[in-house]
Amino acid sequence: MCRLQQHPRRPSYAQDARGPPFGGQHTITPLRRQEASATEPPPPQRESILPQTHFDFFPNTFPNGPPPKSPFTPDLQALRREFLQIQAKSHPDMAPANQKRQAEALSSRVNEAYKAIQDPLKRAQYLLSLRGIDVEDESAKLAENELLMEVMEAREAVDEVESEEELGSIRDENNARIGQSVEVLEKAFAKDEMERAAQEAIRLRYWMNIEESIHGWEKGKGGGVIHH
Repeated sequence: MCRLQQHPRRPSYAQDARGPPFGGQHTITPLRRQEASATEPPPPQRESILPQTHFDFFPNTFPNGPPPKSPFTPDLQALRREFLQIQAKSHPDMAPANQKRQAEALSSRVNEAYKAIQDPLKRAQYLLSLRGIDVEDESAKLAENELLMEVMEAREAVDEVESEEELGSIRDENNARIGQSVEVLEKAFAKDEMERAAQEAIRLRYWMNIEESIHGWEKGKGGGVIHH
């Protein structure tokens, strides 16, 4: 009579999952791996990369980044076009209801960045702030008698103006000063000369202050110079 040869039974996955035989250690079988993966938390979502500086909002206008990698004076028309395109895409009215607050915050940041970059004085002050230089603090160090005398004379000229013709002449002179300061800033930032840029930003602030007075001039009332 033939005897049937018995083969040892292989433990099923279910049996193995119940516990280790004879006090042995657990091994995670395919069944246990499936159970473990079901209880594991999902992987963290990757945070979106947000612009770090004002210039990062406008990659087309500043493809190489802020000065000195790019010129101090950008293409203002290109900057304006890119600004309008970004605002059209990120306008809060275009966002879903659950994202309106984020869209409003983004729109506000884009506006702030554009205003800072389009104006040469604000642009210079912002670039200096990225290097830890506060022009407000630096202004106390400016002690050039020749410059201070020139500023005082320009203020007096605006205060004493009595006609549009006189005002036009003063405006032309001040525009020339502003243009000269911007040229100095362009060279200073291109060469990464921050001390020179800080000193010239202080000069430019004086000339921009005179420009505000010219715009606010009223015949017979003087310029009403705004002192910053």
